[in-house]
Amino acid sequence: MANSRLDIIIFGATGFTGLRTIPELVRIVDKEKLNLKWGIAGRSYDKLKNSLNQIKQRTGFFFNVPIIISDINDEKSIRDMTSRTKLLIDTVGPYRNYGEIVVKACLETGTHYLDISGEASFQEGMQLKYHEDALKKGVYLISSCGIGSVPTDLGVIFLQNNFKGTLNSVETYTSLREEGGPYTDPMGHTGTWESIILCLAYPFEQYKVRSKLFKIMPKAEVTPKLANKFIHKCRVTKKWALPLPEPDKATITRSQKYLYQLYNQRPVQVENYIEVNHFLYVPIMMIIGFLIVFFSQFSFTRNLLIKYPKLFSFGLFGHEGPSEERQNNLIYETTLCGEGWPGKLSEPTDKFTTKPTKKIVGKVIGRNPAYGATCIALAACAITLLVEKDKMPNNGGCYPPGAAFAKTSLIERLQRYNFKFELVSN
Repeated sequence: MANSRLDIIIFGATGFTGLRTIPELVRIVDKEKLNLKWGIAGRSYDKLKNSLNQIKQRTGFFFNVPIIISDINDEKSIRDMTSRTKLLIDTVGPYRNYGEIVVKACLETGTHYLDISGEASFQEGMQLKYHEDALKKGVYLISSCGIGSVPTDLGVIFLQNNFKGTLNSVETYTSLREEGGPYTDPMGHTGTWESIILCLAYPFEQYKVRSKLFKIMPKAEVTPKLANKFIHKCRVTKKWALPLPEPDKATITRSQKYLYQLYNQRPVQVENYIEVNHFLYVPIMMIIGFLIVFFSQFSFTRNLLIKYPKLFSFGLFGHEGPSEERQNNLIYETTLCGEGWPGKLSEPTDKFTTKPTKKIVGKVIGRNPAYGATCIALAACAITLLVEKDKMPNNGGCYPPGAAFAKTSLIERLQRYNFKFELVSN
């Protein structure tokens, strides 16, 4: 029965992200000469067919692949879809609203699951509920396989792999810049905006889930503690930085807890920041951020934020999404600043008697973070899971990408497809 399944189905292939994942998946499959069978799924056959036609118009290639009809509001159709594939790529968000039904169907049908969720409460809730079941059934459930949080989570793994000694902490600094312009179209699609709003909307629920989850995950007290800085200048990039706690910090923390549990590896502490070029932008970002967080807490104002994304995001998000030109001219750069010691201790929880004396700096760079890099990362994670399953932990479970792919060649695969991981200094 399993042999008759497709290898991969992309669910939500008519959506803004799902549509752009198709050519990236095909590019990797062709480049690596893999014999994989894949298909697409969604609610409307005509729209799915039209998605393939759009790709043909843009790339010149037409794919005669299975088209599966599946409605997120119909549990049976979701189970039927997941039963037809070994691995499901889920691009139907927000995941708070639509993710769990797909996760449950994947568990029931023995199907691996990947998504691009940036919603920490969803990711942690799924781990809390379904990790043990996934372990027993040999199914991998891996969230956050897009721009949040592959560059930072795998970036920390990259630093760990290149640090000769004991890495204690990493601070990540992410900046965006655009080439060309000015642009009149939005920078992001409304689906991304809605996920951001829902991620901010339920802080007490998220705190409750995280508290439960971290109580049952392994603990390792490491010192010295990494301080959370507020407004400051990055010592490497010389840009002004503000804290960016979600979702990357939570994702990396879970990965590091798993690496300690799985491989007795000393967990790395992390803090994440977003950068701006001029101090003038700092108070503007703080005011806008505060208003968005505040309005997200109440159903009436939250619905207004979601209904009128262009108005409340000051034109950054819209229903039509960004043009291809603007997508391809947006460049992201994450600088990772690590500190530790040149030596190692016998146990990961042993304490050094001196302050960290060794530094390392790395970078992850790419284009089109929301819809180009995200789709590449998602497709690369899917391929890696299928071809390097023997290098992944426990033959199943619910993991962040860093923990899931730490021992695989995912970083090398990403570097072949427009991601750049580099050491600046060591």
